[in-house]
Amino acid sequence: MTVPFAVSLPMLNEVVALFVASVGMAYACYRLKLAPVTGFLIAGVIIGPNALGFVQEQDLVDMLAEIGVILLLFTIGIEFSLEKVGRIRQAIVVGGGTQVLLTVALVAFGLNLIGVDWNAAIYTGCLVALSSTAIVLGLLSERSETDTPHGQLSLAILIFQDLAIVLMVLLIPLLSGEATTPAAIGAVLLKAVVLIAAVLLLARKGVPWVLEAIARTGRQELFLLTVVAICFGTAAISSIMGVSLALGAFLAGLIVSESRFSDQALSEILPLKTVFNAVFFVSVGMLLDLSFLLSQPLLVFGTAVAVILIKLATSWAGVAVLRYPTRVAIATSIGLAQIGEFSFVLERAGRAVGLSPAGMGDAGSQTFIAAAVFLMLITPFQVANAPRLAARFTGKREEDAPSRASKMEDHVVVIGFGEAGRRLAHVLSERGIPFTVIELSPSHLNDMKAMGIPHVVGDALRPHILEAAGIRTAKMVVLVMNDPEVAPGIISQARFINPTVQIVVRTRYMRSMERLQQRGADIVVPEELETTVRIFSHVLGAYMIPRDEIDRQVKLLRDHDYGVMRGSIQEAHLMVLQGLDEDGLHTRAVAVRPGAPAAGKTLQELALRRSHELTVIAVRRGMRTIASPAGDFLVEPNDRLVMIGNADRFAQCADRFRVSPEPT
Repeated sequence: MTVPFAVSLPMLNEVVALFVASVGMAYACYRLKLAPVTGFLIAGVIIGPNALGFVQEQDLVDMLAEIGVILLLFTIGIEFSLEKVGRIRQAIVVGGGTQVLLTVALVAFGLNLIGVDWNAAIYTGCLVALSSTAIVLGLLSERSETDTPHGQLSLAILIFQDLAIVLMVLLIPLLSGEATTPAAIGAVLLKAVVLIAAVLLLARKGVPWVLEAIARTGRQELFLLTVVAICFGTAAISSIMGVSLALGAFLAGLIVSESRFSDQALSEILPLKTVFNAVFFVSVGMLLDLSFLLSQPLLVFGTAVAVILIKLATSWAGVAVLRYPTRVAIATSIGLAQIGEFSFVLERAGRAVGLSPAGMGDAGSQTFIAAAVFLMLITPFQVANAPRLAARFTGKREEDAPSRASKMEDHVVVIGFGEAGRRLAHVLSERGIPFTVIELSPSHLNDMKAMGIPHVVGDALRPHILEAAGIRTAKMVVLVMNDPEVAPGIISQARFINPTVQIVVRTRYMRSMERLQQRGADIVVPEELETTVRIFSHVLGAYMIPRDEIDRQVKLLRDHDYGVMRGSIQEAHLMVLQGLDEDGLHTRAVAVRPGAPAAGKTLQELALRRSHELTVIAVRRGMRTIASPAGDFLVEPNDRLVMIGNADRFAQCADRFRVSPEPT
């Protein structure tokens, strides 16, 4: 008996195998504290046609991988902030240009000396010149090193490489001999120039207006569809014009980056990018032929070592010409000593027109793939140990970047700019307390811009938007928007990203308090309770009760009601918020929630002072405050540790207070 309307999906089993293997390996890497990319690559090797053979339809995987490349380039285009580039433009042009040109030259001349023709040699040099933007920047971000000198230089060189890939893709037809006449070369360049000019015009005039109109509808699904349409539409137009999809996707991101809704667009597209990027790296792993690796191990590892040495030398040269210290040059060059994901994009483009690494055909492709996969696998270890190796080599520790001083720390993240948000922003401004506001409403955005209020445009439910607001180094999050449906999700995201932050939430009814506290809110202020307090105050005033006595009674009323609802959280926070001097800004009351790694350990075992330079000045347990606890003090669930230290140190110790699993 056939099932009506049943549809046969012959590739469904292979898609399931791909994603199940990806999830399993990524989780294993998470437990081993390895980069997820490592898991995706290994998963591809395992399920590919050259190993267990769970996935045989390479065309399907290639199609999904192409979507991953489009989304990857699109997100890079969005993040391509012209303001950020302006600050490090010298490092991009001089450092990045030196690294790429030297790498291409060294590889090309070296291969030509052993008989490889110039076209194949230059093509191979382009493959080797690129490093992994996705892996390196992801690892630097996880380690809070993007603002260090070697982090900024790595970013600069990677930006130049990401721009260079556009020119390299345009060079492929020339190197393959498909466009050898001046007219053909001019046609390719003219199409690229026309496309770029059209994109810049849209970026200035058209797309910001469209995104503004869509944002005013308040419909997030419509906003997402618009962003996806811009991404794939621009890529399709570039393909029709004979220009690469990669260039079109990058230009689409550049279009969106000029809109003030760029952060929101990026947050909407990131989940799609994550899914398809996983497919991309799995597809890279599937290309690896284990039999070739086992039959030619010396060739593969010799190639990998040669790539490392060349990248170390050229990256070092790129930093050295900028007159940075030796330790910075070492740390930067170690982190960039691998072959990047765009090299596979370039390899695919070259393979389609008959080019191969070192002109060796299939053997060259397999050697390149095997060496690249190996280098990607060891990149997390290189990035993690780069500063330590640089310090050991030079005997000096890398200093923080000058830009770190201007980075917002110990600030308040205000979510919502309604009437309550406006009043809070006014008070914070008057008291000199650093803050930023998250808002998506265009009308409120216009008001904040006119008032000069620092803000992030986007939906606070998105982790990327919270990250853009500096949630990892924030002291407090105050949620003043009155939306009971989204508030729990925002609280969960903020609590997971920064377990040491204090979260204050406004709600309409007292019955919502318990739910919000369970999600991680520290202080919940119900409007109906405050209404009662105001009525109480007016009644006492009508009977000529002195103002100081009214204030005392109001305080007792609030303490009683809030204490019943929240235990002693309010008192613990008053200990932190009573001073606005430098010590007050750097002090936090951190909740030890049940299930957190810190619960059940002594302060000596936590090693907060030794490992993170954080000092526990008091512990709040129930109604008691234990001042200056000793090292053998046992931390229990629901304790609140009152600590003092710098914001970046709180961010580093977050794992000790984070409760798993991560919310979706």
